[in-house]
Amino acid sequence: MSHDRMSILDETGYVVLDPYDGVVDPSEWLSLDYVDWKSSGDTRFAPLASANGDIECNAFWHFDPPRPDKDGVWIDSQAAKAPTLVERVKEVDARVGRCRIIELQPNSYADALYNSHLDDNNRRNPDGEGWVVRSFMQLTDNPHSYMILREDIDDPSTETRISLPAGAQLIVDSERMWHSVWHVDDKPRYCLINSFESGPALEKWLFERSPVTRIDSPVLDPRFAREAEAEAHERRAARTAFYGYDPSRVYSEA
Repeated sequence: MSHDRMSILDETGYVVLDPYDGVVDPSEWLSLDYVDWKSSGDTRFAPLASANGDIECNAFWHFDPPRPDKDGVWIDSQAAKAPTLVERVKEVDARVGRCRIIELQPNSYADALYNSHLDDNNRRNPDGEGWVVRSFMQLTDNPHSYMILREDIDDPSTETRISLPAGAQLIVDSERMWHSVWHVDDKPRYCLINSFESGPALEKWLFERSPVTRIDSPVLDPRFAREAEAEAHERRAARTAFYGYDPSRVYSEA
């Protein structure tokens, strides 16, 4: 199938933007209703927009009629608690699919590599419409935590590590880029995640925020990196043996 894509993502599959310059009261994410939905580790999610406006996280193609990850319905009870976050998403003026807050418990680098996955954003996306990508806006201040992106999950040389201070914003073609977060802290991490349709509205919003398509990753101790890589590979191999297939090669719905 052929979809309209943004050329700015061609080079690396991600773009880092200026930090969010607004102020969000933590009550906007802490007061929400969360559901126990697992993705990339020990997580919960608080949906702001879902397939039918209910507090759930299922992909839109599970409903009747099944549809792509676009035109999410705002959940009134949740949106009322998080007006700034809802406005932040709406200001882009692009079609929005799933929109939610992720709560991630602290983990290790090996955990992040083990849980790295691809998203399933474009199932049932009609031919000729915009490719669906993911937007991430960091809520808590975790500068020593990193978004881990890889073009090839088995090749560490393709890895980029993006620091996550409060307000960090990035767009990722998460159906192309393997991704997860290495969260270094003693408290949960919170982040606004939503699906956007690629197109002129999203491109305009991106280019107004000084997009950067390649950044240098912080250097890791080589021995630490090798040991984490080996642990992740061992755990992934055990998971594959248990299921009889590699679940990470099946698109995630997260």
